[in-house]
Amino acid sequence: MAYFLISVSNKTNLDLCIKYALAGFTNSINGLWTFMEIQEGDFVSFLYGAKVYNLYKVRKKEALKNAHELPPWPPITFSSGKTYYFPFRLYLEPIRQFVESMVKPEFAYVAENLLLRGGYRKTHFQADQTTLQSVSQMGQIYTKPLDQLMIDGYETFIPAIVWDKKLQMAPEIFYFQEIILQSLIRQHLSENENLQALFEGFKLTGFRAEDFEVLGEKALAEGHVDILIKNRVPVGYSKKIILEVKTGDAKEKDIEQLESYIKEMGEECVAGALIARKFSKKVKHQCERKGIKPVVYAFEQTDRSSKYYIEDLKQKLQLFVL
Repeated sequence: MAYFLISVSNKTNLDLCIKYALAGFTNSINGLWTFMEIQEGDFVSFLYGAKVYNLYKVRKKEALKNAHELPPWPPITFSSGKTYYFPFRLYLEPIRQFVESMVKPEFAYVAENLLLRGGYRKTHFQADQTTLQSVSQMGQIYTKPLDQLMIDGYETFIPAIVWDKKLQMAPEIFYFQEIILQSLIRQHLSENENLQALFEGFKLTGFRAEDFEVLGEKALAEGHVDILIKNRVPVGYSKKIILEVKTGDAKEKDIEQLESYIKEMGEECVAGALIARKFSKKVKHQCERKGIKPVVYAFEQTDRSSKYYIEDLKQKLQLFVL
């Protein structure tokens, strides 16, 4: 159960989202990434103009074929000639009604990400459980009537991933990229059994998976951490583990990058790990010397000339602490 703020591009789209309790994401890799990240049962709010709107629970997800012909959002064509439309959709259940400023201390976790990233250049921001607890007490219970968006005879599809760029056919098939891997790893580690196995691989004795949450990108002054693992309910201080994710082979510059993040995090950062497809002996030795955990990712029984549905890749993902 995670909580996300969904960034909305303009007031017209925000009004449509609220009117129909519906979120939509574009036919781009970022649209797919957001659709992957947010699961049924998660909580979301809309983010527009430095304000946060309402609290919803995700009740259903669908990817729609020929979405450029379907309401409620019209396609958007940019000066480059590229047209975006909204095939990836979340159907929402309204929980609480409010309009709150992002400058409130309750939104500090997300506000820091926004400030360090220089604005809304992301489709979504994951907030922590502390933020969700605060939001769950804001405003009032949602009582407004909702409009039903009637769409007849539409077809759906299941997004797939390929390792050969020639096979890409967006929005139904996308080429494997780093943000896809980050999302798969975050969701893999959000299961207590997998997170506990990682703790054991890191030799973090006394760490219980149920006491921690696994969050997506966290902005820092020196860049951004791909995955942050931290206490759900910090008492006194927060134990933090940071993960840097690379789709290809691990490089020495990746270790330097991770080192700078660990230094910026300070004493609360109890471990840092580099996750990559392969480690040379030299890079592995460098990790060990710097106190960084080297982790290899793999997908069980996959053929790189074939396509795979995202849910299948989740089941095939494996992490090995070297």
